Amino acid sequence: MRPTDIQQVGEDLAIKWDDGSESFVRLETLRRCCPCAGCKGEVDVMGNVYRNPDQPLPSPAFELRGITTVGGYAIQPIWGDGHSTGLYSFEYLRKVAGAEGAEAG
Repeated sequence: MRPTDIQQVGEDLAIKWDDGSESFVRLETLRRCCPCAGCKGEVDVMGNVYRNPDQPLPSPAFELRGITTVGGYAIQPIWGDGHSTGLYSFEYLRKVAGAEGAEAG
């Protein structure tokens, strides 16, 4: 499943998928779900997860400055605090959007 259109609508990211469905994800949710090693940690060969201590995110961390498409498989948001290392595969993006929709419903 791939997005055909992605746009910021207020405090949400609106995603239209190639199956005709649409998802809306709060920007704060998207930022807090950042999959990069700095945010979610890294796993060593033994399966141990190493993470940085949780840090409070300043309000610019939830301001979307831009989105880059990476290959044919992911998006890379650029946040107001300069963070831009998270690659959200389309599969992961759909999962985040689905989890938020389940919480809202």
